[in-house]
Amino acid sequence: MNCPVPLSRLLVSLLLSCAVLVGATGCGGDSGSKTASSSASPSGTSSAEAQKFAKTRFVANAGLAAGATYQWIVKPYRAGKFKKGADGRTFALVKAGLAGGFAYNRLKAAAVNAKGDPLLSKAVAPLTAGIESLKGLGNKLRKGEAGEGDIGAFENVITGIKDAGKSAGAEVKDKVPTTSQLGG
Repeated sequence: MNCPVPLSRLLVSLLLSCAVLVGATGCGGDSGSKTASSSASPSGTSSAEAQKFAKTRFVANAGLAAGATYQWIVKPYRAGKFKKGADGRTFALVKAGLAGGFAYNRLKAAAVNAKGDPLLSKAVAPLTAGIESLKGLGNKLRKGEAGEGDIGAFENVITGIKDAGKSAGAEVKDKVPTTSQLGG
């Protein structure tokens, strides 16, 4: 059902876009605004602060990945929600697929965050191949094609990330994301 958009609606949206663009580029031409913006410029962070923030971001991202994996993949799988004929199977599979994609994304972010801390970087480096192996599991879960091995792969990577964080002084605790966080 592809409805054509009326020409007047396109024209109005084009004009509004141009007005916003012209308004945004026309602002801030005098020297008074330049001094205000230069005084508000951010300062750099020291390497110690960057390392602290790297650990904090690592813990947050890994915790979200662990929480999503347990809440919407492992728990429903063990409860039999993914089996054919189970009540709420379709909904559970869609949520598991979203959680799988979300967990993969957060694990990738956690691996990038770990590079900011030397000790954490060494601990997480061996796990990057395991994280990459999870890439297609979100779609596999959504289609109902995931099995015990796939669920185990998620659990193993999450356990490895938690252990690596703990060994580097960045303990990861499960943090279940909201359903809206899973969707984007």
